[in-house]
Amino acid sequence: MQACRIDRLYDLKETIAAELFAGAEYPWEVLPKIKEFIVKLGNSLPEDRYEKRGENIWIAKSAKVAPTACLNGPLIIDEEAEVRHCAFVRGSAIVGKGAVVGNSTELKNVILFNKVQVPHYNYVGDSILGFKAHMGAGSITSNVKSDKTLVVARCEGKECHTGLKKFGAMLGDNVEVGCNSVLNPGTVIGRNTNVYPLSMVRGYVPENSIFKNADEIVTKRTQE
Repeated sequence: MQACRIDRLYDLKETIAAELFAGAEYPWEVLPKIKEFIVKLGNSLPEDRYEKRGENIWIAKSAKVAPTACLNGPLIIDEEAEVRHCAFVRGSAIVGKGAVVGNSTELKNVILFNKVQVPHYNYVGDSILGFKAHMGAGSITSNVKSDKTLVVARCEGKECHTGLKKFGAMLGDNVEVGCNSVLNPGTVIGRNTNVYPLSMVRGYVPENSIFKNADEIVTKRTQE
């Protein structure tokens, strides 16, 4: 399970939520703690840079939030982030510095690292997206199994019983997900990996790979 460790997937310098990961080995361990952490962190944010709006909602003064966006707390929108027309934040979300949450995108119990883009018709629930991760238009995280059983994370031939009923996807830094793809519950995608459009992804996809389909995952060529 080494490839699914936090330090293999994420650069913690690229999130305001770095403290949340302290003491955890795998990223999904922090999913049940996001809500409480946001309230604690939000109350410590400097008032000269962040504005509190409503109950447990903190928005950086340099962020851009469309008036049509629906925001529910607890929520932190970090500096230079952009939340566009008709975005829907259901709560328990951290939107990182320079991140983009787009038209009709829905967030729930998530951490978006800095520069993440979920810009067009995305659903991201019970998930963590690393630095500069990007989800193409219409791509979503599926966070509950159809049989409603607990999600098991699988990585490098090993299993981890997470104890979680709701667990979407863990995307490492610089992951690119193609348009209209579905990331099934418990999906983990390593750093610098690309997923083809219209993909159905399940389980672990190694870092520095190209996911074409479940039977064809190739290693990226090193450019000289």
